[in-house]
Amino acid sequence: MSMINTAELNRLAERYPHVLERSVWQRYRMPLSIGILALYFVFCWWFFAVGKTISEANWGLAGNYLADWVSYEIRPEFQIAPDGSMEITYPRFDPIGPHPNPDWIDARKETVTRTLTEVAPAAQTAAPAAPKSSFSFLAPTAPQAGSAAQAAPTAPKTVTQEVITSAHVTLGSAASIDLDGTNLVLTRCGETVSLALDHVRDTVTLQGPRPDWVEQRAEGGRVIAYFGMAGWIDVTAERVRVRKRFLGWENFIFDTNSPFFDLTPAQVLHKITSEDRIDPKMSNLALAWNNVLYNASWQHLDVWTKLLQTIVMAFMGTLLAMLVAFPLSFIAARNISRNRPMNQLTKRFFDFLRSVDMLIWALFFTRAFGPGPLAGISAIFFTDTGTLGKLYAEALENIDDKQREGVKSVGASPIAVQRFGVLPQVLPVFASQALYFWESNTRSATIIGAVGAGGIGLKLWEAMRTNSDWENVAYMVVLILIVVFLFDAISNSLRSRLMGKSRH
Repeated sequence: MSMINTAELNRLAERYPHVLERSVWQRYRMPLSIGILALYFVFCWWFFAVGKTISEANWGLAGNYLADWVSYEIRPEFQIAPDGSMEITYPRFDPIGPHPNPDWIDARKETVTRTLTEVAPAAQTAAPAAPKSSFSFLAPTAPQAGSAAQAAPTAPKTVTQEVITSAHVTLGSAASIDLDGTNLVLTRCGETVSLALDHVRDTVTLQGPRPDWVEQRAEGGRVIAYFGMAGWIDVTAERVRVRKRFLGWENFIFDTNSPFFDLTPAQVLHKITSEDRIDPKMSNLALAWNNVLYNASWQHLDVWTKLLQTIVMAFMGTLLAMLVAFPLSFIAARNISRNRPMNQLTKRFFDFLRSVDMLIWALFFTRAFGPGPLAGISAIFFTDTGTLGKLYAEALENIDDKQREGVKSVGASPIAVQRFGVLPQVLPVFASQALYFWESNTRSATIIGAVGAGGIGLKLWEAMRTNSDWENVAYMVVLILIVVFLFDAISNSLRSRLMGKSRH
């Protein structure tokens, strides 16, 4: 290796200054680019108030939502009477079953004697029948005295009832609630909070300092206490709503109305194979399958039907877009069609279709056709026609003209030239892009379904709007992920085979 001396280096610098002398931009472009990028991130942080959003975010609520994806709640409600006695009620579709008596609620009952005052219904007295008339502009006349007796209280009645006077609720290994009608004691990880319930003034008073897991926005108002994964409670002076959380998805196979509810798999199998029919109209196996499909809590049949609608929407929309974009791309390609006005007109048509987002097209077609899969298919068809048409035209413009010229040199017709000189080059690319868009549209169909275009997206949006059964949301998300993973694997395999890269 030879070395260049100083004189030779100076001579080269004088002769080729643009090579050896770096400009100011060449010397400082890297630090300037990094500085501009840093300033851009700082601007975005300020413009979108990222710091304020993070500091004011309700991370506890977000954690509850995430916990609800993999758990379910049992929701007893303690109704508190003015005398301090209580009654426990459960929602209509609570997952605990028709006769709830959980072992984590220890209720103390006492027999008390009460004096009740009942109001007797108004006694009707005989009155002369008034003549009937069709209509009158006159004001209605006042009822005659003695026409109906006023409702009056009857004599007080003394009854003996069994009521709940106090209760202990175990939410977890380190979380519990003690309630006696006028006082409520919350315990979490050894930390205790006392609440006084005033039924006269309808207030809840927090006694002592308030920990961060207890929330009370207004003095004397409702109190919400969070116990982490164990659950949470909502407290007012007249009722205490308990939300105890359990890991898993409740009643996923059979709901509380099913005769197979709360049975072990062995017991279910025994009932299915038993000759004694539960329902005379069908076998026990058919009854069990019917109970699974029409599970009121999970609605399996409806969810699977909507998922199939989403798959069909994605397939039909992509297929129609491919069939329309295929011939139009030959008109848009400048090396195939020499008519420049038609080239530009077709390309601008593609630009128009793909410049409007699929979600906007879905909103438009939902208003035009009404809610349903037809609106979703039309939205996918319009958007993908523009995108696939542009991609197909670019693929045609980049083909090797030698093959086309070779077919043309043997005297082939124009259609034969395209068939044997062009299609073999672009057909694998066309099919590969169509498969990719079919896979992508399976995800997109879920989003447009949320605006009324049908499919599982609408079902998913309805479940999210209730803001209570997030495990149903998780169930549908898992189904969507499974379908996307399967279609991704199928699409990759088909594209590899089309491109001549099949795996051995």
